Amino acid sequence: MILPIYTYGQPVLRKVAQDIDANYPDLKTLIVNMWETLAESEGIGLAAPQIGLPIRLVVIDLDPLKEDFPEYTGFKKVFINAHIVDYDDTKTESSSEGCLSLPAIHENVVRPTRIHVTYQDENFEEHDEWVDGYLARVMQHEFDHLDGKMFIDRISPLRKQLIKSKLKALLQGRFRTGYRVKVAK
Repeated sequence: MILPIYTYGQPVLRKVAQDIDANYPDLKTLIVNMWETLAESEGIGLAAPQIGLPIRLVVIDLDPLKEDFPEYTGFKKVFINAHIVDYDDTKTESSSEGCLSLPAIHENVVRPTRIHVTYQDENFEEHDEWVDGYLARVMQHEFDHLDGKMFIDRISPLRKQLIKSKLKALLQGRFRTGYRVKVAK
């Protein structure tokens, strides 16, 4: 089932999400629904707060980017109880980011190119690894959602001032997308 994506202004997007366990109600169905929602919205990552659930669950599908990033061919992964343990700040990179919860807004964001993460997969097997490259950027973006942050929190005050009218339009529901959304009231 395709779920509506919560847009900027929804309180759930600013809450710190909670860890879950294998007994979370209908988890397998939720994951399937998140994959369908992600595909319908033509995104590459979706965090549970973006569909209104304050839980630490993320799905990432980098396969659509395989032309530019052949190393991610077939990459489609579930991250449960994901946390960034450490950032390797020795190298950072600026790149344009967008977000399904912030339609039509794209800004350059500086992020470390390497991070240390812990998470569980859909079978609740533990993972503890260093991740680098484009996947590290996507994970930081999605895992930020789990901590109540959005990519606009990582841009300069000047850039944020310059997109103020776009943010106001989002709050008022004055935008168009090709996917279902739930606008803040």
